[in-house]
Amino acid sequence: MKKYFGNKAFYKTVLLISLPVMLQQGLSSFVNFLDNVMVGSLGTEAISGVAIANQLTFVYNLCIFGALSGASIFATQFFGAKNVDGIRSCFRFKWLIGVAVFLVALLVIGLFSEPLISLFLNESEEAVGDPELVLSLSHDYLQIMLLGLLPFALSQVYSTSLRETKHTIIPMVSGIIAVVVNFGLNYILIFGHLGFEAMGVRGAAIATVVSRVFELGVLVAYVHVFRKNYPFIQGIYKTLRVPWDLVKRISLKGLPLLVNEFFWSMGMTTLFQIYSVRGLMVVTALNISSTFSNLFMVIFSSLGSATAIIIGQHLGASELEEAKDASRKLLFLTFVVTVILGSTLIITSKYIPQFYNTTADIRDLATQLMMVAGLFFPMYAFNMQCYFTLRAGGVTFATILFDSVFLWVVMIPFGFILTHWTGTSILLVYFFVQLSELIKSVIGYAMIKKGIWLKNIVAKPTEALA
Repeated sequence: MKKYFGNKAFYKTVLLISLPVMLQQGLSSFVNFLDNVMVGSLGTEAISGVAIANQLTFVYNLCIFGALSGASIFATQFFGAKNVDGIRSCFRFKWLIGVAVFLVALLVIGLFSEPLISLFLNESEEAVGDPELVLSLSHDYLQIMLLGLLPFALSQVYSTSLRETKHTIIPMVSGIIAVVVNFGLNYILIFGHLGFEAMGVRGAAIATVVSRVFELGVLVAYVHVFRKNYPFIQGIYKTLRVPWDLVKRISLKGLPLLVNEFFWSMGMTTLFQIYSVRGLMVVTALNISSTFSNLFMVIFSSLGSATAIIIGQHLGASELEEAKDASRKLLFLTFVVTVILGSTLIITSKYIPQFYNTTADIRDLATQLMMVAGLFFPMYAFNMQCYFTLRAGGVTFATILFDSVFLWVVMIPFGFILTHWTGTSILLVYFFVQLSELIKSVIGYAMIKKGIWLKNIVAKPTEALA
């Protein structure tokens, strides 16, 4: 058992990397939960409308993460190899690809928002809410959210680059400022305080957009004013040219990650749509459940970020045995943490839905869904750790098979069959679909055990990266 436990220095490193991310994302998720409760006070249609719109922006957010991930792998290993020019080139690549993804999303969501929203609006025997009102509210919310897509992309470019170079405090501070602004404006604009008119879900969207502008502004201002502390930022905009050799290498590793994040996020949205055929009651209950569950998931997703950085830096320094040892300890740490988190979610699940202005049936279903999620937390976290470990070693094609291919080949068809061709209750459908991820855990363990990720991908000469 000793090999699964690290020393104080190991846990200190994990904490220094993951805690700022945890605090930032944790506060963000908590404010998002409070915002959700505020919107929830407006009724079932408002909850469902915002939930559907957020499914579409979720796809965009994951595409941004995927687009930046290839460069992040190289930047992390360049940092381990002490190559500042390489990190600078990775930043420029991120900036360009982030803007490109934004332009595509702007076109697709701007032109096709109503047809996309309509996919989630299905009548059921237990009719709850007005689908036409849900469509209107969701469309209004989404059109305003378009204004926040570019600030989000550029904030991620700066935040990921800073974290990869062990500067985790500034992204945390900017994120905290953003969520405080978001919460304050939500309170003012949703309900109409301090002389503003009550704007409902439109107010929630405006608050989110403004908070993202604040986050980007803080990051850009601080990093460029104190650029001496961030060597890779110095001269960053003298050119946006990225050496062609590096572009090819990042693209080779990064394209599978972008493809994976796109198809995984589309898959999760499709799964949400499959559940939604059982009616708005299910849409609303899933939104309540996922919003609160995300408060807990922040912790093990932060540990996943720490995994990618710690292992990536070991690999970049050609410390393969150290990387293997760190992977084993991080997997065990995450498992223990998520057993505690899952138990806490199960215990608190019956109280949270009471904050929402909706029906008793929806509250009961939300509680049951949270209990199922809490039960599977250790499995979710284990799979996430496997994903980040494989990604740190540049085994990006395998991550597609492990992540999005599994979702589309196993979970989505399984969910579709259960919801469309059987009379199985939505709770059991949700349980069995989540249980199918156990297969992925076995596959992930085999990949990690085999050590296919133990390699330095920046070891070749890098003189051309200036």
